[in-house]
Amino acid sequence: MAYVLKNSLGAIVASSPTENPGNHWIFVEASDKAYLAFLENALTESDTFRESDIHLARVLEDLIALLIARNIIRFTDLPQAAQKRLNERQSMRQKTQLSGLLDETTNII
Repeated sequence: MAYVLKNSLGAIVASSPTENPGNHWIFVEASDKAYLAFLENALTESDTFRESDIHLARVLEDLIALLIARNIIRFTDLPQAAQKRLNERQSMRQKTQLSGLLDETTNII
């Protein structure tokens, strides 16, 4: 379920996944081909920013770890939500690193 706004040529120019934002917005099924094409195009256009955000998030994680290691801040100084997210990310990173150590082609003997 989604609502879309179309221009005078009938092309989708905006979408809302859950509620009708106002006049001229029309309901479409989430499986509508034009709607899916619009979403795919929007994601493709934002790939550069998404990649940049991913890299910046890693920089911030490393910066926070450095500040904690140098006793400039304490982990407990961070808000609970930030502590939780950082712990989740650290756990995910460790799992990823461990899974990359051995694969099916690695010979232990």
